[in-house]
Amino acid sequence: MLPKPPPREGGLGFLYLPPYRVQGTSVAGEATCVQVPELDVCFDAGSCPRPILAAKYLAVSHGHMDHVGSLAYWCSQRRFQGMGTGKIVCDKRIEEAVHGMMKGFIELERQETEYEVIALESEQQIEIKNNIFLRGFHTEHAGPSMGYAVIERRTKLKEEFHGLPQEKLRELKERGTEITNAFEIPLVAYVGDTQPGPHLVRDDVRKSQIIISECTFFEGDHRDRAKIGQHMHVADIAEWLRVLECQHLVLIHVSRRTNLMTARQEIEKLVGREKAEKVHFLMDHRTNKMRYERQCIDAGVPIETRRPGPPRSGAPGGRPGGGYRGGPPRRG
Repeated sequence: MLPKPPPREGGLGFLYLPPYRVQGTSVAGEATCVQVPELDVCFDAGSCPRPILAAKYLAVSHGHMDHVGSLAYWCSQRRFQGMGTGKIVCDKRIEEAVHGMMKGFIELERQETEYEVIALESEQQIEIKNNIFLRGFHTEHAGPSMGYAVIERRTKLKEEFHGLPQEKLRELKERGTEITNAFEIPLVAYVGDTQPGPHLVRDDVRKSQIIISECTFFEGDHRDRAKIGQHMHVADIAEWLRVLECQHLVLIHVSRRTNLMTARQEIEKLVGREKAEKVHFLMDHRTNKMRYERQCIDAGVPIETRRPGPPRSGAPGGRPGGGYRGGPPRRG
């Protein structure tokens, strides 16, 4: 009798939430990595599908294996594919442990893998693109944990200077007069694995255009399990939705035991259809594919040019984030 072939791995989760793509994989206890290609950032690296190699920054939420298991591989592959040194952003409290992990791989491989660690204190931020900043803040999980907010910084001419010619504005600026007001626009927030707390209602989270959040438990009798593991329960999501101003809430870290259709129905029951419509499940491939196809139809994209998202992990010819165009021959 012939053995059965191994089960096929599912494709990457993919959502187009204009103007950003959210793609990756996330299964509770197994692996989480979520990329926003337009912002050059990936959050966590429990696995390393090829598209995430294009991310210039990898922001680590905490040190659990399902969130850092492929961190060294990501750094190694970026160098091997000629894509530059990987920049690891992490909580200052786990900086030395990250260096220790990378040192272990270097000793094991007997070759140097270049990498850079950018360790953040809570509320510290770095510029990842022109006028786009990645800010870290502490969350509440087992061990040190950090969430991230991606912020765009803009300036606006003060009202009293409206209508002045450019020459006059330049003169005022040269004399040291502050002619603009600075303000921030929260773009994307990633809260990692966390239990509910004040960090969820910060302005740079609550008002982000897109929030990416775990929701590990959906069963009514699992609220105690969520508290013990310091995770989010669907009831916490429902309460949170009442104060969120985001356009989209992307739920990740759902366990394999959860039926996504049932989970969606539970959210709608708790918050109503209108609020539930802004909630998406990253790994709900069928629903997300249909949504993307509707977007293509609305945009008038010919059927032969439609693509349902990133290539499958490891798919031949896949280009990470659409930018990979080859590299040196593979090792061994």
